[in-house]
Amino acid sequence: MGVFQTIAAGSILRKPLFAVVAFACVALTAPAGFAQSLTQDLPETAPLELPNIAPPAGKGDLPKIPNLNEYANPKAPQNSPLINEPELVLTAKLSEESDAISRGLVWRVFSPEPGPDGKLSLLATAKGGTTSFNLAPGSYLIHVAFGRAGATKRISMTRAKRSETMILDAGGIKLNAVLSGGGRIPPDRLRFAIYEDHEDANGERALIIPDVKPDSVVRLNTGTYQIVSNYGTANAVIRSDIRVEAGKITEANVEHRAALMTMKLVREAGGEALADTAWSVLTTSGDIVRESVGAFASMVLAEGEYVIVAKNKDKIYQRDFKVVAGRNEDVEVIASNGASTAATPNQPADGEEPLD
Repeated sequence: MGVFQTIAAGSILRKPLFAVVAFACVALTAPAGFAQSLTQDLPETAPLELPNIAPPAGKGDLPKIPNLNEYANPKAPQNSPLINEPELVLTAKLSEESDAISRGLVWRVFSPEPGPDGKLSLLATAKGGTTSFNLAPGSYLIHVAFGRAGATKRISMTRAKRSETMILDAGGIKLNAVLSGGGRIPPDRLRFAIYEDHEDANGERALIIPDVKPDSVVRLNTGTYQIVSNYGTANAVIRSDIRVEAGKITEANVEHRAALMTMKLVREAGGEALADTAWSVLTTSGDIVRESVGAFASMVLAEGEYVIVAKNKDKIYQRDFKVVAGRNEDVEVIASNGASTAATPNQPADGEEPLD
């Protein structure tokens, strides 16, 4: 009875279950006196104290969090060795008359003397609009970029605070293109490239910005640039010179005299296109304009006359066709003794009306 009384009192329930079972086995096999002496010598177990658990949110006071000291605060004087140096405040404008640019600027501060590698050391950078730097007395090169427009200025710092306004002498250009007669060109088929206005010794112009999307604003320094507009990836290319004025956005729309042509090789007019066909489109003088392989050959071609050659299973078929500006068409080549047929009726582009 002594063993069972001790278990009921709860002094052994705090032990693991296997310990309780082992102890009970020993007690049943040992003499009664031995069991009683064991129970009498067991030490008193202190009550288990559970930690206080914070109540759920909204149902009581939150536990107090000890105060944390600041660690590596970048604004603390001891962590910013230049904080006590004179301040240089920088502002940029597109022109003398325009307002200060509030965003989109990239500022860079360079050492005026090149390092061992022959390059200027970059000392600090900032982005946004008006900005400031703490600089030790000395000479610096300040560069500001706004898109592809930029300006550089040498500034000497003393112990006094200084403010400087950079004049970019820049503007913007917004490009787009239309078909002859005002038809819309799908934006995913239209791209622009911007070149310098003058040619080098080899008669080539330096590329400034490639792959410009339509209706996007490109920021450039004041000057004249050559704009190249590509409708599709074949020969529908227009070149024009555009003047960029300081503080202004110049919108330029070029006109393409071209059309989207879809070629297919068929056994009879209106039939299914034959797969595994190799296509070559040539000018009337024999120059290759574009080549492709597949059941259909879709390409944008400039207005004019062409020769199309289709090769399928070692047989070659050929026909002449004409591209009319703004008139998208299907061109069928009949796989019958190399004969050719006239183009199918006009197929205007989605959302467009026939121009004739």
